[in-house]
Amino acid sequence: MLPLPRLSGDVLRTLREHLRPLIAYHLFFTLLASSLLLPAVGWTLSGLLSQFGRPVITNSELIDLLMSPGGLLWLLVAVGLTFLVLYLQQSGMILVAVRPRDHHVRLAFEALWATLRRLPAISGLVVLQVGSQLLLLVPLALSLAWLHDFFLGGLDPYFVQNMRPPALWAFLGSSLIPVLAWILLAGTLYVRWHLALPALTLEGLSPTSALARSVQLTRGRGHHIAAAVVLLLLGIVLLPLLATALFDWIVTPLLWWLPERNTVLVPAMLAYLTAYLLIALAITFGGIAANALQATCLYLHLAHREPRPEPPPPGTHPGRLAWAVELAVVLFAIGQAWLIVNRFEIRDEVSVIAHRGSSLKAPENTMAAVEQAIRDRSDGIEIDVRLTADGEVVLYHDESLRRLAGDNRRVGALTRSELAEVDVGSWFGDPFIGEPIPGLDEVLATVRGRASLMIELKPDPGRELELVDAVLDDLERERDVRRACRHRAEDRVTALACGDPDIMRDMFVAAMSPWLLREATRREPQLRTSLLAQLVMSGTLERQGFDALALRHNRIDEEEVRLAGYYGYELHAWTINDRTRMSQLIDLGVDAIITDRPAMLAELIAERRRLGDGAVLLVKLRNWLRN
Repeated sequence: MLPLPRLSGDVLRTLREHLRPLIAYHLFFTLLASSLLLPAVGWTLSGLLSQFGRPVITNSELIDLLMSPGGLLWLLVAVGLTFLVLYLQQSGMILVAVRPRDHHVRLAFEALWATLRRLPAISGLVVLQVGSQLLLLVPLALSLAWLHDFFLGGLDPYFVQNMRPPALWAFLGSSLIPVLAWILLAGTLYVRWHLALPALTLEGLSPTSALARSVQLTRGRGHHIAAAVVLLLLGIVLLPLLATALFDWIVTPLLWWLPERNTVLVPAMLAYLTAYLLIALAITFGGIAANALQATCLYLHLAHREPRPEPPPPGTHPGRLAWAVELAVVLFAIGQAWLIVNRFEIRDEVSVIAHRGSSLKAPENTMAAVEQAIRDRSDGIEIDVRLTADGEVVLYHDESLRRLAGDNRRVGALTRSELAEVDVGSWFGDPFIGEPIPGLDEVLATVRGRASLMIELKPDPGRELELVDAVLDDLERERDVRRACRHRAEDRVTALACGDPDIMRDMFVAAMSPWLLREATRREPQLRTSLLAQLVMSGTLERQGFDALALRHNRIDEEEVRLAGYYGYELHAWTINDRTRMSQLIDLGVDAIITDRPAMLAELIAERRRLGDGAVLLVKLRNWLRN
């Protein structure tokens, strides 16, 4: 068996000797994949999703979908098509390396054509190899789901994420055993079948014969192959992180020394981004090529006692077309850099929405949290509302009182007067002992003329429309109070303190149910609604019928911002407590950020407003790089 240093050296020498035809093949395959293969995959998957006829916007809906027969089919097709594209790319690079020619571009085309001709066999290999790994995931997923339900099933996910109770550590510790068992089994299978693709590509074997051939070649050498694979994987993962860190720590600070004039700063940023993109493209290409060449070198050594592919013929020249291909890559990087620089807007506005009030300084969904959010300069305050047994609307997130009050009774089974006696502040700290559960009417009076509300509906099953009607009744009563106050006001300052009388346009009513929001709008057409979503599966959501989409922050990208602008709704990001991520989302162009730290976000916005245009551009550049 080849020592690891020797194998690594052979892979690097092979990459250097076949660099230009590999670049040409990579570019041709990328163009083919982006123009035909990936769109076909997207259309196929979107077509399958559209057959379900319902939106998928929460984790539970996603799990329900994937557990259905149609959902399992969609998942298998999605994974299979994704890996098919990867296998086709790797197969072509293997052919480029072992069939040296003196014409680089012709070699790349020949490898691409030969790979496409082997499409049925490669598809069969994907089904067997990837399908087997998916089967190994089934017992792992079932065991993790059972452990999660046992330890964390009754707890609010947001509470678990922020408070990290002992049950979380018990779940993580218990999960180690099935996870380690899966890693061992899946890793063993991966190593045994690691050379199946080179065998199929170079020997013309059937999928089953290629798998058997790989098992034969790797027998007794699993530890060495596993070490080589892990070493390469670490390099592929760490190299982009290292390159980004070096740019961020060393190169980026140099830009701050430039004069704050766009005539100087913009060209410097353009050169900076072009260099970064070229390095990123090189690292991406190098990782893909090194993975294919490592398998090729291992296969040649074990099957033919050859350490690595033969180098190209002596005196080989890349030719004009090969130079043109490489020039196209450079021009592509310059074009992308130009688009990025032009996408940076100098000024941007974002609203501050306090999540459950200022819930890291005061107990959530209480008057103390609402008052603190106002002091923290929040534009809006997100609250959760439930219906009591006597039809009143109160602020509370969970279905039961267990988490905050140690009481197993359900909120919906108690009257408002009974709930007013419950202490939901002691758990947070001594200053909040005796803090009661407030009503929506109390909060509306408190924020009058000071902040708006995002009222998230938390209905009990069967009482959804009753909750909507009760919330609308409270809003209508508040509207009447504001109008009467405005009528009595003697000056503009007093009138502003009365609050906006158009309360239906001043507030948002939010829910995770498009149906419930439609019902609310049908009852009150002027009402502004916000759809809350943990994710949005492409092709399942009709992006109409709401005024805002509140999406989990790690699901927000440039495409979501573009769709929000196209369909004309606001895009709100939740729940972000990290300053860097807040700044990144401001740069993306979200309309509002929901946070437990409204004071931090308000200060960040104030700091950005104090910056000059050049400094803002540099902040946006740094955020783009970190993102």
